[in-house]
Amino acid sequence: MHEQLRRGRMIFMPLVNPGGLWLGTRANPNGVDLMRNAPVNASERVPYLIGGQRISRSLPWYRGRPDAPMEAEAAALCAFVESELLSRDFSLAVDCHSGFGTQDRLWFPFAHTSRPIDHLPEMDALRGIFDQTHAYHRYVIEPQSSQYLTHGDLWDHLYLRASRHAHKVFLPLTLEMGSWLWIKKNPRQVLSRLGIFNPLIDHRQHRVLRRHIALLDFLARAAGGYQRWLPADAERESHRQIAMKRWYPGLPRA
Repeated sequence: MHEQLRRGRMIFMPLVNPGGLWLGTRANPNGVDLMRNAPVNASERVPYLIGGQRISRSLPWYRGRPDAPMEAEAAALCAFVESELLSRDFSLAVDCHSGFGTQDRLWFPFAHTSRPIDHLPEMDALRGIFDQTHAYHRYVIEPQSSQYLTHGDLWDHLYLRASRHAHKVFLPLTLEMGSWLWIKKNPRQVLSRLGIFNPLIDHRQHRVLRRHIALLDFLARAAGGYQRWLPADAERESHRQIAMKRWYPGLPRA
C-alpha cells in the first residue's frame, strides 16, 4: 500500500447527493437527477424519461431547466475532478452506482452517443490485463451506449473536457452493481424507505462490499503503473481494432 501511494494518489468521495440520500430519492432536493444534469445533449434517440427529461421535476430523471446552471452538487463534483484528476498525465475514476440489471457492469463513455471514445485502445488494454489477471471475474465491461443513451451524463461532460488536453489520459468508469438481483432475493426491499436498491440484510450488504475489493485493488494498481500497459503506435491500433470488433460490431473499423 505504501508503494501504491508513492506512485499514485487516491481520492475518495463517499457521497455526492447527501440531500437525495436523506430524502430517499435519486434526485437532489431540487428534484434534479445529477446524472442527467450536465450540459451534454444526446446526438441520438434516448429512451423516454430514463434518458433524461425536462417535463417536470415530479417525474424521475429530471434534467433541470435548460437555461439553469448545473446543480451545486454536480458542479462541485466537476470542479473537484477537473482540479484533482484532469491535471494529471493519467487518471482513472470509478463511480459506484446501485441498480441496472442482475450483473455487475463496468461502463465507460459515451452515454450520449454510440460512437467510440478517443481512448478506446487504452480502455481495451485495461480490459485485457484485467481479463488476464482475473480470469474468472463476472463483470461485463462495455460502453454505456451498449445498453441505452442519455442526456446530461456527468462523465461524458468531464471526458469531453479532458479530451481538450491531447497528451493526457482520463478514463472514467461507472460500476453499475447488479442490484436487481438483490430485489429478486428479497422482494420486500421494494417497500424500503432507504431505496429499493439498498440491501437490507447485513450479511448481504457486507457481501456486496466484499465482492468488489479485487476490482478496486486492480484499478488502483493499474493507475499506479499505467506506463507499463498503455499502448502506443502499432499496438494502439491493434487494440482499437479489437475493441471495435468487441464493442462496436456495427460500425466501420477503419
